[in-house]
Amino acid sequence: MMTTRDSGLHRAGFVLVAISLAATPISIFTAQFALYASVLVWLVLVARGERWRDVPAFMVPLIAYAVWTMVSAAASVNPMASFADTKQLLLSLMVPVVATFARGNRATRVVDGIIAVGSAAALYGILQYSVLGYDSLENRAVGFLSHWMTFSGVLMLITGAALARLLYAGREWIWPAIAVPALVVALFYTYTRNAMVGLVAAIGILMAARNWRLLLGLPVLGLICFVIAPSAIISRIQSIGDLTDPTSRDRFAMLRSGVRMVQDDPLTGVGPDSVKLVYPQYRDATYAVNDINPHLHNVPMQIAAERGLPALALWLWFVVVASRDLWRQLRRGDNQAVAGAGVAAMVAMLVAGLFEYNFGDSEFLMLFLGLITLPYAAAFDAHHQQPSS
Repeated sequence: MMTTRDSGLHRAGFVLVAISLAATPISIFTAQFALYASVLVWLVLVARGERWRDVPAFMVPLIAYAVWTMVSAAASVNPMASFADTKQLLLSLMVPVVATFARGNRATRVVDGIIAVGSAAALYGILQYSVLGYDSLENRAVGFLSHWMTFSGVLMLITGAALARLLYAGREWIWPAIAVPALVVALFYTYTRNAMVGLVAAIGILMAARNWRLLLGLPVLGLICFVIAPSAIISRIQSIGDLTDPTSRDRFAMLRSGVRMVQDDPLTGVGPDSVKLVYPQYRDATYAVNDINPHLHNVPMQIAAERGLPALALWLWFVVVASRDLWRQLRRGDNQAVAGAGVAAMVAMLVAGLFEYNFGDSEFLMLFLGLITLPYAAAFDAHHQQPSS
């Protein structure tokens, strides 16, 4: 049995993990500081005999993906820049610390904290749009973060978690119902199409899993949004897939450029954080708008182009394993609200990731990995849990 001191370490680890995930919509510094502090606590526990292998099955392909990323960095067109970029792999440590410190009912408390802080960030985003002049494509609401793409991606994940709580939490539906409208409005005020599409996909999956008849309400919700949304936002949504729209056309051009990169370097790619260096060489003259792009705005294509087809295969393995386990937990009824938050995060990431490289955004990645690990922690076998504090 663990000592009282170990129980204190578990409490400290839980507080740090909760702070890390809740802080993602407001401060990357706070979120990462708390994450790495929780990792130090976890390492102390491992040194004292904690079972470090108690992690979700998807951790295996995630580790393999990290290993191949290092191989790709070694073969990069710019190894120094690529190895510097691989520091983001450390964010994968979110998985073991969440699996260790947020078990049982603590997982629900972490989700509640994420939704609460996310709602506050959403209200600030609404204030930016309504009062502070963040109301155009060139100057969009960013909340407390540095870019609207990051803000919208994080809001997308938090809104999915809030909707899962609304659909599956039984009597505790009132406060998520209050949070969801603010989150959705703030997301729309970012004018970010990939996040809107990702959220709609997550809503559809959650509704279908809860009761397929709920899908009948989706057209009604869409009509309400169409009626109340500002015309600029409606025009933004209508531009999805329109190749006369410059950003849509440039995304299509990036896909064509990415295919050429993969053809030239199928095994290891051009190297992490090196697409921007070679982009002018592969730029598609027919459709491209920008002379240089930092990434290809598509998760599978970005991974294949910068890390090679083996990395893409490993990432897909990770997605399949994580999606399988999340779906099983949602369907069998164990901690469904938390499982639903994980399912929503996975669906939203995959769909939005077809139009934006969200898997490479640190704030987004931290929150995403946390949300898909929390269901595992929530359902952790009772006799393997640490003593209650």
